[in-house]
Amino acid sequence: MCPENADYRPRVVDAELSAALSAAGAVLVEGPRACGKTATARRAAISEVNLETDAQARAAGSVDPALLLRGDRPRLIDEWQFVPDVWGQVRGAVDDSGGLPGSFILAGSAVPPDSATRHSPGRILRLRMRPMSLAEAGYSMGAVSLSRCFDGDPVRSAESKLSIGDLADIVSVGGWPALQSRSVDDALASLRGYIDDTSEVDLRRADGVQREPQRVRRLMQSLARCTATPTSARALAVDVGGSSDPMKSHTVLDYLAALTRVFVLEDLPAWAPTLRSKSRLREAPKRHFVDPSLAVAALGTRPERLVREVDTLGLLFESLVVRDLRVYAQAMDAEVFYYHDNTGLEADAIVQRRDGRWGAFEVKLGLSDIDSAAESLLRVAARVDTQRHGAPALLAVVTGWGYCYTRPDGVAVIPIGTLAP
Repeated sequence: MCPENADYRPRVVDAELSAALSAAGAVLVEGPRACGKTATARRAAISEVNLETDAQARAAGSVDPALLLRGDRPRLIDEWQFVPDVWGQVRGAVDDSGGLPGSFILAGSAVPPDSATRHSPGRILRLRMRPMSLAEAGYSMGAVSLSRCFDGDPVRSAESKLSIGDLADIVSVGGWPALQSRSVDDALASLRGYIDDTSEVDLRRADGVQREPQRVRRLMQSLARCTATPTSARALAVDVGGSSDPMKSHTVLDYLAALTRVFVLEDLPAWAPTLRSKSRLREAPKRHFVDPSLAVAALGTRPERLVREVDTLGLLFESLVVRDLRVYAQAMDAEVFYYHDNTGLEADAIVQRRDGRWGAFEVKLGLSDIDSAAESLLRVAARVDTQRHGAPALLAVVTGWGYCYTRPDGVAVIPIGTLAP
């Protein structure tokens, strides 16, 4: 096996990677730079090559990508997008082996723009990796399992003692493995460097297009200001350039696509269930960074200021909850959406399994809005056509702290510091 990392923190995706390698000849582990892909993939690999750091291997692979496949298997080919032709070589090797499972692990921090990964159904499975959830980072006691709640288990009684100051620190540092032992100041300095690298290097590497780094930074600042909201490209264009010199909307869309391609952005799509009423559903995605710490770094703010600006912290907390729900939902073969209709009724997150079971969540940093949030969730449940979608498996208000319990109306209250896969 590849060298073990004694400081490795177990990840939810570990079991997903093991299952994927048992099912397919190759697995692509993709996600943002520094989220822990290499450390996770190395634990399942016997040999490896890193095409970002090994210039000699990169040069050899550019001439003959088949050379990169030589080594004991499972073989990890890290940052494979630096030699995109290796994808075809892996696909061919899987075919030649008759689909022998567990031969290759590809890891990458960007999606090539030429769709080099097309036409590989069944040969190469994709596995999305994100920064660590609170359960993975050790901030959640894990008393409430999302998957068990969907299976009908009652919400366990537990208390999370995270404070508003703790949560301000947590959203500022984020779920990046290398930053967990760093001070908040050091982590923020590193994340500001992450923003700079994204603006100046990562986007160009991903597709070869030179964009204006200053405009990329301003767009990321604008996205940070509208975290967890369905802001349009036109509104972002005006915010980035000002009313006198706005960016073109198509330019903003290009920048957004590029930031998504390097996994910095992960917008939350709208849910489109069949409704009992004639309400119309909103279709624009909500804007989210892959980790709320990138929004904090883009804004140039600090935890102490966030504690004073509770509305901003509340949106960042919502983004953190969405990140964690995505990590936990993926492990139970589910996706995350949000609900919002033209009457103003909304749910901050919808988790829907492939078998159709679904749950709705409202996110409230404090405890004073639990009653209104629960009422909103009950109205959403009443509006969805349960003949087609079934009754919700879970309705829950996710809070920043306090106790887990189930209200008399059936809505659960779950502090984020108690939630786990």
